Amino acid sequence: MARSKRDVAGDVWRLMARFTLERFQRGGHLAILREEGLTPGHLKALSILDPDEPRPMGVLADMMQIDASQMTWLVDRLEERGYVERRSLPTDRRVKTIALTASGRALRTRLQFEMFQPPEDLVALDAHTLEALREQMEKLPPPLGTFWPGTANAPATPPRVRRGSTPALP
Repeated sequence: MARSKRDVAGDVWRLMARFTLERFQRGGHLAILREEGLTPGHLKALSILDPDEPRPMGVLADMMQIDASQMTWLVDRLEERGYVERRSLPTDRRVKTIALTASGRALRTRLQFEMFQPPEDLVALDAHTLEALREQMEKLPPPLGTFWPGTANAPATPPRVRRGSTPALP
């Protein structure tokens, strides 16, 4: 009996999700988070902060779909480590925006680089298979741009950044 297109799509989606989530949970970005005393929630917060556009904390909480108190906790930890700073909105001083510092930009770049390193299992596929897979994936709609705004792609080369240093930014 032939399977429906929806059933096959479900199989593909489960295989993609399983592979991605399992590899993602072992990625180098988690070691960086542990080293910095941060959580995956901090990674998500850093990923939605546009390096060129500070955002109000309420907007960030909405983007992350979390409670404002959770956002405050995440921002407090990032601020304690020097990765973000609170600023007043010029048009309304009661509204606090969150901006990346130079150290925050460097950490964000470093995390982004590590997150988007292909797992060795994927690299092990032959070039023809990888090209065909890329070709098919490019047919899907583009991402909404919620995460990692301000960048078209992940950094192509590893950033040379150590905690407390201020690298030249791209």
